[in-house]
Amino acid sequence: MSCEQTRNLLHGYLDGEVDLVKSLEIEKHLQDCSACTDSYKGIRSLQTAVANQALRFEPPANFERRLRSALRGAAEPEKRSLLIPWRWIAAGASVLAALVVMWGIFSRPAAGDVLAQEIVSSHVRSLMAAHLTDVPSSDQHTVKPWFDGKLDFSPPVKDLGQQGFNLTGGRLDYIGNRPVAALVYQRRQHPINLFVWPSGEGASGPTASVHQGYNLIHWSNGGMDFWAVSDLNLAELQQFMQLLQEQK
Repeated sequence: MSCEQTRNLLHGYLDGEVDLVKSLEIEKHLQDCSACTDSYKGIRSLQTAVANQALRFEPPANFERRLRSALRGAAEPEKRSLLIPWRWIAAGASVLAALVVMWGIFSRPAAGDVLAQEIVSSHVRSLMAAHLTDVPSSDQHTVKPWFDGKLDFSPPVKDLGQQGFNLTGGRLDYIGNRPVAALVYQRRQHPINLFVWPSGEGASGPTASVHQGYNLIHWSNGGMDFWAVSDLNLAELQQFMQLLQEQK
């Protein structure tokens, strides 16, 4: 696939609108082309910026009442002059335009939802491309040192094999406009991707959600952000999280 073809498809690829074959071709091209990779990162940065909570606008409490009142007023016929109805039509059109703009702002997904969707997409891509690991190993002392020099932090790698969650390796991934560690575990036939990167805040309790049929759990601890995603049932995924938190 050429650079021009890749760049024409990048927006659709990031929005999940490109079929599997094209997605794999794009990913292969991005591995070999730094210019297209920079374009890809720029588009992702723009998506993250647009999803910023600071851009969201909270209307005043009486906004709906004032809007309805203005629209009712615009619908009432005026008998004094033929020019007056046009004034109300213009006012109604202005209010409607403002409503459309505000609806667009309200309908934007929250930043947390955008990040969760990005994590699920990375999880799915790793399964489709059969690229779960860059360093396949069940030894935590092999997986952890592999990240040295590849990341600006050292991810905690835990061995939970005795508890039924087998470490199968790790890989580099790119989430939220930065490189992150992806640690891969296996529970029976269910792979678990555990994404790890430094947290900008203190410890926070776990929050669970479901995206595209996949369970996600997010928590922060020890200066790190953790996102676990899998098709494993939520109860066992929560057990996985608790074991990670308990093990020193």
